[in-house]
Parts: sequence; C-alpha cells; structure tokens
Amino acid sequence: QVQLVESGGGLVQPGGSLRLSCAASGSIFFFAMSWYRQAPGKQRELVAHISSGSITTYVDSVKGRFTISRDNAKNTVYLQMSSLKSEDTAVYYCNARSPVGEYWGQGTQVTVSS
Repeated sequence: QVQLVESGGGLVQPGGSLRLSCAASGSIFFFAMSWYRQAPGKQRELVAHISSGSITTYVDSVKGRFTISRDNAKNTVYLQMSSLKSEDTAVYYCNARSPVGEYWGQGTQVTVSS
C-alpha cells in the first residue's frame, strides 16, 4: 500500500507559476507517476506522465508550460506549472501505477484567477 499526499496548490494570477509536490509513503522507484486534474463539471484528465525510466508525456494543452519530474530518493514527484491560465483551474491528483497496483492522492486545488 502506497499513500500519496499532494501539496503546493493555491490561488495564483493568470501568467503565474506554481509547483505541486506529491510525496509517497514508500518507494516510487518502480512506479509510473502521473498528474491528473478535474475541473468542475468535467471528467478527470491526464495532464502529465513520467515513466519509471523518466520518460515524460504531456497533454497538448500544457506542453511547454508544465514540467513533470521525479526524485526517487525523496519518493516525490513534482509538477512545475508556469504561464498558468484560467482553464488550468482544477483539482490536481497524483497517481502511482505499477503492475501490482494503482494509487491516488486526495488532490490539491489550483485556482487561476485575477
């Protein structure tokens, strides 16, 4: 069992930046890690993914603005978000997936507004 705890969300103005963190209770070495988001009235969508080998992929709407990274020594995954837009407003969730299980965090709210 792996517990994931997200942090770093908050209120930011358009064009601003935030860094989200996802701390795991155990080793993430063998896990593919992802950030998802869910805006009010919308389905949860995959935002960014990093494989156990640190290969990254992004949804088109955040390419060039968001960067996902991982620090296996700290059991932590990050999502650096810049040039934020109002449409980035959502609850952001951390996901860990391996052949033996899948885990979710509780989410952290990101609100982009002036």
